[in-house]
Amino acid sequence: MNRTARLALVASLLLGAALSGCGSDGDGSPSTSTQAGSGTPSTGVDGTTSADPAAVEGEPTVSSVVVGRAAEPIVLLARPGDDALWLAERAGLVRRMAVGDDGALTAIGDPVLDLTADTSVDAERGLLGVAFSPEGDQLFVSYTNTGGNTRIDAYDLDGDEVAAGSRTERFAQDQPYANHNGGNIAFGPDGLLWLGLGDGGAADDPENRAQDPSTVLGKIIRLDVLGDDEQPEPEIVVSGVRNPWRWAFDVDGSLWIGDVGQNRIEEVDHLPADEIEGANLGWSGFEGREPYLDGDGRRPDDPVDPVFQYTHDDGNCSITGGFAYRGAAIPSLQGAYLFADYCKGRVRAIRLDDAGALASEHDLGIDVENPISFGTDADGEAYVLSAAGDIVRLTDAG
Repeated sequence: MNRTARLALVASLLLGAALSGCGSDGDGSPSTSTQAGSGTPSTGVDGTTSADPAAVEGEPTVSSVVVGRAAEPIVLLARPGDDALWLAERAGLVRRMAVGDDGALTAIGDPVLDLTADTSVDAERGLLGVAFSPEGDQLFVSYTNTGGNTRIDAYDLDGDEVAAGSRTERFAQDQPYANHNGGNIAFGPDGLLWLGLGDGGAADDPENRAQDPSTVLGKIIRLDVLGDDEQPEPEIVVSGVRNPWRWAFDVDGSLWIGDVGQNRIEEVDHLPADEIEGANLGWSGFEGREPYLDGDGRRPDDPVDPVFQYTHDDGNCSITGGFAYRGAAIPSLQGAYLFADYCKGRVRAIRLDDAGALASEHDLGIDVENPISFGTDADGEAYVLSAAGDIVRLTDAG
């Protein structure tokens, strides 16, 4: 399962904004990709029950509205107990955003956190992930430092402010190349902090890191950051990913992953809760379901196939993974998994059947320029973040 983090490709297209997974194949030179919005999906694979047995069937009726703008917004999320939303920009700023009666987002005061001196937006680097502790009393940020290496820092929160002097480094990983950094973080149902890391970059995973159990690169890992160890030992949970640009847990504990492809295929993976541990998605022996590289232990014995894949026809280049919609504002979208392609810009959705196989694919008819990430509020309502600056909220068109 290979996905070319063609961020550098986008970087040359748009101020290096291609974090959504578009990446370069080495030191910043753009990948050569062609792409397609709708692509050619493959059939689903056997699995367990999809996330929500009450998921609505039929064609979703969805509209959208621009509710704000920011400089390359990368994360939008709710903090437990806070009516405001928190917005991160890739250059390193974190802001609180008031939500107006009409849904418009407005920055509250000065940024809560400023990491602009500690990171850069070169290639696929920058502030890449934000998460709150389950109690909402700590802020965790995932970013690449000025040397291009992955770091996760923790901050104590004092009311709505970062407590002075509370910064603690909780995880550090050197990155051999400027692309495929992953960087998405979230607390899992187990109370641990999960992190998705790309294979280290360049093209074709030259050191076969995604299949190497001695490195966390090309893996999804978890960290006990709420325990006593200042730098807890990372635990590998999922292997064989190329650049899991965005991933999300569902309400049943299952895991959705949008893994960026290499030259031809983008994929969506869905792992039921009891099948996450030890799963291997197959990169770089496979790109999507298709055999790719061979030899050097690149092909695991039992790779997990994606539930959906599409090709780089018709303008596609890099998947931006989302999440399964669980809000109340768009009943027809309930239970559908949202995603988009960074180059094509079309927001789409898929549904799984009760066996975990692909049941349907939906074009939501919404175009967002360079969709780089998805976000949610405390009610599970969906936002699409554009590298060009728009913050787009999905609404009901029914």
